[in-house]
Amino acid sequence: MGGTSKIPIASPLFNGNEKRYLVDCIDTSWISSNGKYVEEFEKKFAEFCGTKHAITCANGTVALHLALLAYGVGPGDEVIVPTLTYIATANAVTYCGANPILADSEPETWNMDPKRIEDKITSKTKGIIVVHLFGHPVNMDPILELAKKYNLFVIEDAAEAHGAKYNHKMTGSIGNIGCFSFFGNKIITTGEGGMITTNDNELNQKIRLLRGQGMDPDKRYWFPIVGYNYRMTNLQAAIGLAQMENIAFHLTKRREVADLYFKYFQSLTDLIEVPVEKNWAVHSFWMFSILLKDKAKVTRDELISLLDQDGIETRPLFYPMHTLPPYKETTNQYPVAEDIASRGLSLPTHALLTEENIRFIVNQIHYHCRRTTK
Repeated sequence: MGGTSKIPIASPLFNGNEKRYLVDCIDTSWISSNGKYVEEFEKKFAEFCGTKHAITCANGTVALHLALLAYGVGPGDEVIVPTLTYIATANAVTYCGANPILADSEPETWNMDPKRIEDKITSKTKGIIVVHLFGHPVNMDPILELAKKYNLFVIEDAAEAHGAKYNHKMTGSIGNIGCFSFFGNKIITTGEGGMITTNDNELNQKIRLLRGQGMDPDKRYWFPIVGYNYRMTNLQAAIGLAQMENIAFHLTKRREVADLYFKYFQSLTDLIEVPVEKNWAVHSFWMFSILLKDKAKVTRDELISLLDQDGIETRPLFYPMHTLPPYKETTNQYPVAEDIASRGLSLPTHALLTEENIRFIVNQIHYHCRRTTK
């Protein structure tokens, strides 16, 4: 492509029944939160994850909020979350009036380090939210053991990890609850949208009650609790169902893109650290993210700027929660997360990329990292 056309970091792909299902919604006037596509999307997603239940909702942040509400999380409670994550993970805890307690990352997968959790647990701790960052699953067994030891819930923030696996188990089926996002840059999308997965019948009922304004499912317009309007529309679910019908294709394309990046980065191992895939994991590669090594002749921010001039859209990794104003901490230290965040950037990762695109991206990274002086 050269530097003449912008290579976006993300791009949705609609190559199935999306348009046909949307037209059906419009033709039948089923466009709001009632309609057959909501139920069909939930059924298809539950089958995919291997869970009893899947519950659609408005977005991934709402999914986390509903999950926490179902566990009765409230003022004074504490929930342990990774400091290196998108802010929605911590925000959902704050919505409940509870306090997110931050934990550092492990250097290989960049996920929350299981060894950094136990000393965060207090009498106020209600649960743990793990985040399968960028599509690589968290090392779940030691976290589940801690949760059992201290009687804590485990919520999987799988917003970035559709189709990822931990020890042959799908993300979203490992903890007590899984939460997914279908934002436009995700592996599959509904534009905006979310999903909650669980094997617990009681949690399923609670979440559905909370999602629909708290209306009794057996008595219309009777509201036994204060609920929320957190539903997904039939229009969104129609797109989601069509995307799910092609989920294998979408995941295969991500793997192909990642494999090409691995291939072309082989000559840059002195400059670039590529993501790992542990032997117990299947990475879904929502984003192919890299870390700059000390030998690179540019900083991360300089490289982002130079690549932008080349017509390549990239983005920095998430700022750790403890560096952001709402969750600022100055006493605790999170050296691994800070190091990863300072050196990391995400590269274009989507099904429309060609090998020529990826070769060009890597060549430009190679060029800038070797030739420029700080």
